[in-house]
Amino acid sequence: MPAHDKAILTCALTGVLTDPAQYPVPVTPAQMAASAREAYDAGASIMHVHLRQQVPGKGHLPSWDPEVAATIVDAIRAACPGVIINLTTGVIGPDIAGPAACLRRVKPEVAACNAGTLNYLKLKDDGRWAWPPMVFDNPVEKVQAFLDVMQETGTRPEFECFDVGIVRSVAMYQKAGMSPQLADHAEYNFVMGVASGMPADADLLQLLLRWIAPGSHWQTTLIGRAEIWPLHQRTAELGGMLRSGLEDSFYLPDGSRAGGNGALIEALAACARRAGREVATAAEARQMLGLKPA
Repeated sequence: MPAHDKAILTCALTGVLTDPAQYPVPVTPAQMAASAREAYDAGASIMHVHLRQQVPGKGHLPSWDPEVAATIVDAIRAACPGVIINLTTGVIGPDIAGPAACLRRVKPEVAACNAGTLNYLKLKDDGRWAWPPMVFDNPVEKVQAFLDVMQETGTRPEFECFDVGIVRSVAMYQKAGMSPQLADHAEYNFVMGVASGMPADADLLQLLLRWIAPGSHWQTTLIGRAEIWPLHQRTAELGGMLRSGLEDSFYLPDGSRAGGNGALIEALAACARRAGREVATAAEARQMLGLKPA
């Protein structure tokens, strides 16, 4: 698959459940805006946004309050002219009222659409579960419900794929006509490094490109430490979009801890340039993705 001339960089600003008392993750609107600006200045044109509760001592917990969403997204947009917002929608269970309300409130340009179900597992070295085994449930009817809301809000779905079968399912969603937005393209996000999902493996990445719809944009979300950076480099070489941030990793290529999102995006931009690709501005990213100008 030919490489796009320019690389679009996404910053995953904060993620879910990471305790801000222990890790440098932004929580408040001011913190989210400042961290987004650092990433924007380093080359990120898309901000993947998770929402946290704004009550002291509960900043590690997710929020689906549409007013929290609006305050955070407005702060990021003010700090980063023309930035593209990619809003999370991941929720356990069939009730999507919270994510749907946030989508309707902020109308992000892009939103994550989890494309299939996964046993979400992690095991400690001593054989105990790191957390109680859970099912991240995304049956077809739930995917359809999200696609319907995204069609309503003019939001582009980005299909998060945790396993090979989930990657292949996206083409079925297209063929089944589940959304007018899938008529001529889809956007794939290969999530690699979750213990019970796809490993962060360069050989597997090349195989995945066989199973995506022609002309699609794709990127990798790589979960791990310093070992993920060679795969970021391979993503850049193969023409993918690039994503990093404190949601995905706290570690830079040399194994040191990142002090914030800016340093991670700087390292990601270096991957693109080593592959002979310049980093797209926000305006260029909008044009490449077929989004309206800011």
